[in-house]
Amino acid sequence: MALTELFSARKSCTTCPYCGVGCGVAATQESQPGGGEAVIRIQGDEQHPANKGKLCVKGSSLADTLGNHGRLLKPRLHGEDCDWETALDYAASQFRETIDTYGPDSVAFYLSGQLLTEDYYVANKLMKGFIGTGNVDTNSRLCMSSAVAAYKRALGADAVPCNYEDLDEAELVVLIGSNAAWTHPILFQRMQAAQAKLVVVDPRGSATSEMADMHLAITPGSDAALFNGLLHYLTEFGALDQGFIDNHTENFSDTLYAAAEWTPEKVADYCAVDLDELLAFYELFRSTEKTTSFYSQGVNQSSSGTDKNNSIINCHLATGRIGKPGCGPFSITGQPNAMGGREVGGLANMLAAHMDFTEDNIDRVGRFWNAAKMAQGPGLKAVELFNAVESGQIKAVWIMATNPAVSMPDARRVAAALKKCPTVIVSDCVADTDTARCADLLLPATTWGEKSGTVTNSERRISRQKSFLPKPGEARHDWEIICDVAKRLGYGEAFDYQGPADIFREHAALSGFENNRDQGRRAFDISALATISDQEYNFFTPLQWPVNAANPNGTARLFSDGDFYTPNGRARFVAVDPQCPKQETRDEYPLIMNSGRLRDQWHTMTRTGRARKLLDHSEAPEVHVHPQEAQEFGIEDAQLVRVESEKGQFFGRARVTASQKPGQLFAPIHWSDSLAHNATVSALALPFTDPLSGQPELKQVAVNIAPLNAHSYACLLLRTKTAEELHSRLQAGDKPLRQTILHWYRVPVEGGYRFELALSKQPDWQAIADNLFALHGKQLNRQRLQLPSGERWLLHSEQMELLVFTSADWQTLPDRKTLEDALNKPLPAMPAQLLQNVPAGAQMVCTCLQVSRKQIEAAIADGAASVDELGELLGCGTNCGSCKPEISALLNTNLAVAVG
Repeated sequence: MALTELFSARKSCTTCPYCGVGCGVAATQESQPGGGEAVIRIQGDEQHPANKGKLCVKGSSLADTLGNHGRLLKPRLHGEDCDWETALDYAASQFRETIDTYGPDSVAFYLSGQLLTEDYYVANKLMKGFIGTGNVDTNSRLCMSSAVAAYKRALGADAVPCNYEDLDEAELVVLIGSNAAWTHPILFQRMQAAQAKLVVVDPRGSATSEMADMHLAITPGSDAALFNGLLHYLTEFGALDQGFIDNHTENFSDTLYAAAEWTPEKVADYCAVDLDELLAFYELFRSTEKTTSFYSQGVNQSSSGTDKNNSIINCHLATGRIGKPGCGPFSITGQPNAMGGREVGGLANMLAAHMDFTEDNIDRVGRFWNAAKMAQGPGLKAVELFNAVESGQIKAVWIMATNPAVSMPDARRVAAALKKCPTVIVSDCVADTDTARCADLLLPATTWGEKSGTVTNSERRISRQKSFLPKPGEARHDWEIICDVAKRLGYGEAFDYQGPADIFREHAALSGFENNRDQGRRAFDISALATISDQEYNFFTPLQWPVNAANPNGTARLFSDGDFYTPNGRARFVAVDPQCPKQETRDEYPLIMNSGRLRDQWHTMTRTGRARKLLDHSEAPEVHVHPQEAQEFGIEDAQLVRVESEKGQFFGRARVTASQKPGQLFAPIHWSDSLAHNATVSALALPFTDPLSGQPELKQVAVNIAPLNAHSYACLLLRTKTAEELHSRLQAGDKPLRQTILHWYRVPVEGGYRFELALSKQPDWQAIADNLFALHGKQLNRQRLQLPSGERWLLHSEQMELLVFTSADWQTLPDRKTLEDALNKPLPAMPAQLLQNVPAGAQMVCTCLQVSRKQIEAAIADGAASVDELGELLGCGTNCGSCKPEISALLNTNLAVAVG
């Protein structure tokens, strides 16, 4: 950069808004000559201890997700734009009238791990301290609540004992129910760099298991049996730390008795794994002192998730492998501020500052807040909350920064419940989501790059998320919106904050309020930050809690002294009786559906779906099927299929792969009915929950599968206005379109959208085009070209607003990038040229540098024999590194074929 340009570039250090790793991000705004719109450049923050400058492909692509396209920029009441005064008056009056008529338990908040801690704090304070109900829950209930419940049972507090340095120092990392290579790639790369032995416990093969030393493909839901068996093995072969057990724990005898029946032979049979492989894992765990267990949604999202978590923790307590470098039970968080939300009481069964609903705690928080009306007990957890919306018990609900009409089990039932609820308020940055369509009032909120506050990552590290962009349109910060409503409800004095630093100071002060052995010692304590100045807040250096008088610089690792947060200071063993999943297969539903995240996408794609290149790796809903099921059910690779449970159906494109065990399917969670037809995976799940945590069982769903036979396939490219009209008609069930279109999904492209259609019969393109363009009155030209791969049609106006390509075989449709480029170019003199010489599509493996599977396979065929060599030749894997596991898998597959 030239010297004259240095002064026109502004750099802001913030944090990534995706997973719970909490990576530091450096966002640089570079002013353009002539005053054009500034260019935002994203890099990893080399000074942030969580990532030390590295970012995954999602984080690296954050700049591509910015902009106001699709944003909610004005309040919207009953479908019409309104001003803020009208919107806030409506929200306050609806809540006031509902509370006055039906009582405080008739209203609820549903929050999100996407909120900042300061947003979370004021929402929780308003409901639990001034409205007087515990009905505040969060989407963290869906991912982290079983881990929270297990930590509290065993350690006395929701306190993750480990940190990321333990992954650097561990000699063995056991990944349970975690595809970390895709879901937490920065941490996975740290594990690989440390050269620890990696064992993956997961029913399905994944990018993570491809890179592991051992993969135990257990029966879905059998984790507790596996770790009960491990505890039994550790006892039999003398691996117990008896001194630690005697001096620092309790209830070991009962726990050991419960585990005694789980011999290796019984575990191997129950978990459907090879006995020799099981014993090899048990022996590796027994003989490796520095062992970290790293676990996630595969353990948590279960009707017995808390017990599964405790069965893992039991093994660490029995060996004394907790509170030491390279050791510990490490539950990895799914969202950027799931832990921050728990700190302030974002879960319905918690008060603020990690306090439960005991009489003493209710009194303590009430005195600190000078609360008008403290909630006297826990509120409704997520599944219970939306059941109460359906039954009419909850008559007003305010949903912030989340999409429960997509993410909740039995999702379409949740959407139907919201549509009949008397008052639904949604605060979001996105104008069109499945949940937003259920709202009476939409409130435009700021999002990443515009918000300012704090977040807490998976290792208890608090970091600043900073604003570097102005508020767009009339958007406001969530904490501002909540406080404005609180003032209208008559609680202005308690919510008179001047900025997020004010809220943070109060939050920090509460964490230390009467926090001692005499009055009730709590793990979460950041009281040393209660007097932080505005300037210190702005330049806050990431710290791990506790941060108090005893630990003014933070605490890297908990329980090093063997002192736990239970009344007697001893950790508790928990006797576990392994339970089968509630959703069992039967004749009508003979398969088990698993679900999870993809490498390049996040949640319901309201952010990642805006970055075109993040769709190159996988742009459509998909279903992974084992070859045995593919043959049995007549399914071919890339064919559309219908997956059904007793609750709903899901459409996706089959990916036939031996990474699935027979009898099991896998589908990604990211698509919804606003992005594709019948694409909400959670609509299949029954709302079974863990009895302790309330977390739903989303990982084991009984289903069947069948081909969705299509006559042909089409690719449409439309400019924005036309695309929005088509989208609206598709979602409204437009009859002429419904009669022809069997399935659809859409992809954002520059200047418009691309729609992929599966057709039930030969379409009348002219009639469809006339119907689509009826409001424009435009004349369309129509051309057809017959090619060996099938016919291609071109329908266009003078501005080429619509391109159509059709084929009987989806895989022979032209390369989408080539077509997308054509949408933004002048129409050639001979438009039929657009139909020729367009190559077939290619799946991208390296999204960052746009390296396709075909290119990698060609380089391997030419002699490339390592990931590093492919990186030198093609560049793949040399930026964020997220694609390295997939490159390695391609190497292994292609080299094996060559040898064979």
